[in-house]
Amino acid sequence: MSIKPGDPIPTATVYEMGADGPVAISSDDLFKGKTVMLFGVPGAFTPTCSAQHVPGFKQLADQFKAKGVDEIVCFAVNDPFVMGAWGKDQAVAGKVRMIADGSGELTQKMGLEMDLVARGLGTRSQRFAMLVKDGVVKTIDVEAPGKFEVSSAESQLGKL
Repeated sequence: MSIKPGDPIPTATVYEMGADGPVAISSDDLFKGKTVMLFGVPGAFTPTCSAQHVPGFKQLADQFKAKGVDEIVCFAVNDPFVMGAWGKDQAVAGKVRMIADGSGELTQKMGLEMDLVARGLGTRSQRFAMLVKDGVVKTIDVEAPGKFEVSSAESQLGKL
């Protein structure tokens, strides 16, 4: 069953690339005491994710902050080295945090996993966007397979 509004974000360990390598972060710490726009993607460096999803949140980051969003977090079942490299490639420093769920632990606990084994990609995150306030889901929009509509930065900003 997928996470829904009113549910707390499950406790799990995720990673972010730091100056000296991967840094473990508790999901509790990632969301505690702040408003976070979390968007999940099937994979780093993939076409829709790189050409539309991340750039949209990067472009509108200041508008999200003006509407009370403390952080924008991009989330994928990739390792922290890949997420760090993708963040550099997308030039998102100071606008979008790139968080790795390499083992898919948090993705599975949220019920947002997607089986892409047949395509050689393993288990990944569905494409989604959610607004999280102090660790509790306020809104969530999960895309239909192959779609990019309800989780876009423009769509999410329009809901704030």
